[in-house]
Amino acid sequence: MKYFITGATGFIGGRLARQLREAGHEVAAVVRNTAKAQDLAQLGVTLHQGDVTEKESMRKPMSGVDGVFHVAGWYKVGVRDKSQAFAINVEGTRNVLEMMKELNIPKGVYTSTLALNSDTCGVEADETYRFSGKHLSVYDQTKAEAHDLAVKMMREGLPLVIVQPGLVYGPGDTSSVRTSLIQYLKKQLPVMPKQTAFSWAHVDDIAHAHWLAMEKGRVGESYHICGPTHKFTDALEMAKEVSGIRLPMAAPAPMLKAMSAVMSVFDRFIPLPESYTGEGLRIIAGRTYIGTNAKAKRELGYDPRPLREGLTETVKHEMNLLGM
Repeated sequence: MKYFITGATGFIGGRLARQLREAGHEVAAVVRNTAKAQDLAQLGVTLHQGDVTEKESMRKPMSGVDGVFHVAGWYKVGVRDKSQAFAINVEGTRNVLEMMKELNIPKGVYTSTLALNSDTCGVEADETYRFSGKHLSVYDQTKAEAHDLAVKMMREGLPLVIVQPGLVYGPGDTSSVRTSLIQYLKKQLPVMPKQTAFSWAHVDDIAHAHWLAMEKGRVGESYHICGPTHKFTDALEMAKEVSGIRLPMAAPAPMLKAMSAVMSVFDRFIPLPESYTGEGLRIIAGRTYIGTNAKAKRELGYDPRPLREGLTETVKHEMNLLGM
């Protein structure tokens, strides 16, 4: 089969490209700078210079493919410059899906997120869950808008399947989760949030779930491809079993919310690590970004690994990089 991928230089997209190539499929990808994507070229991925914000740059590489994986997204929390969030997450998604329609692509898989539900207040949301209220971050908000756009186009006949990861971790991660893990390993993490919980999935399982969605997913359906739900404190307890490093104090949500109010003033004027900005603290202050993957297990055969297994590998990887 021949597939087109957006976001192939990213964490999930890169693993997906590798898995598809290892299975013998042809893969084409648009990248902003082909010189910086030679690892993909070495896998046999055909590179095309372009970007999801430039619709016509995708016409040639998308033409004649059997399927499209739209994985690219803007994912940043606690940064000042949010100017690209709407352009990439919403308009970029519109460009990819409209091009799919124009070229009559047989099937597509769009990478949404559990984060469009923001804080579920302890509820393991399924695909019927509907969020109402104010989103906690620009990322949540713009991904929710993109998800609604994808659903609208599916209802109009676009042959699309939506997948929704939760927290994605693993070797090669560049998110704030990895930053927190490294801070813990360096004994620089000041506190860890109580009650805060995520549905954790290893990046390789997330990438495989995209492939399963292309092969088995029902057009017009959404699937939560999140992993098992654990509190952040539970994850660090597992990390401690590997590292032997003492854990920081567990801070209750009211303390973190108070800290977020203070940091919201400072991060307007001075650069702060993502985890310490007002927005960063607000998101982890007792929040639950969680969901159930029962539908994906039932219909796709999705089977994510336990957190202890994947996190042990990840912690050992980071300790090796740190020379520990």
